[in-house]
Amino acid sequence: MDTTLQKGLMILEALAKTAEPRSVEDLALQTELNESNVQSALEAFEFAGYLAREPATGRYELSLKLWGLGVGLLSRLDLKRAAQRHLSELALRTRETVHLSVLTGADVIYVDKIDSPELLHASSQIGGKAPAHAVAIGKAILAFQPAHIIEGIGRNLAVFTPKTVNSLEALQHELSTIRLQGYAVNLGEWRGAVYGLAAPIRRADGVVEAAVGISGPSTRLTPEMIALVAEQVVEAADGISRGLGYRGGQG
Repeated sequence: MDTTLQKGLMILEALAKTAEPRSVEDLALQTELNESNVQSALEAFEFAGYLAREPATGRYELSLKLWGLGVGLLSRLDLKRAAQRHLSELALRTRETVHLSVLTGADVIYVDKIDSPELLHASSQIGGKAPAHAVAIGKAILAFQPAHIIEGIGRNLAVFTPKTVNSLEALQHELSTIRLQGYAVNLGEWRGAVYGLAAPIRRADGVVEAAVGISGPSTRLTPEMIALVAEQVVEAADGISRGLGYRGGQG
């Protein structure tokens, strides 16, 4: 293998192992490469759009463009296969748009979806993204992440509507509620007229990296309707988790 390419892949793998931006010095230490080689590789990846650099600190992190390359692969992985039947059943039962998503950085990526048959419905696209703190499917995942990840996201919360959570303290309080009740809701926090409901999906080892949820217009997916269908969404998430090999209780 070309040594330059090999070094670049080592750096990408090092960045993929953490949700926090990394400095040139940190990456050089972890990969055992000299700093000039690391700096050159980082600049090349940034120029190509595969990395993003924090202006204030000069640290680097993976970009959504890199995640986008994996969307085709994700469609063939265990998560989507395990979810297919449950997504279809949830779509039939609720008649709302159903999403399957994973967390990347401060956003969620839509891995799969089934559109609502209703004329008025929530729209999205596979491979699209949404701010994790402002949508139910993102909060359902965030609630089960380590404290340092939640704190990192909570320090820079973009506000999209008057209902968007706008402080770390408010986010932490809501995530605590989600952990207790087992599902998350979004009452117009990203797009004012769209409400949502989602539940976490666990891997075989119990780690939460994905969620399943429904989204719909606020005129139809009212708080009362959310309370009625919450159990169905949780059942779908639990079924997908079992398909991935998870055998524990709700955590």
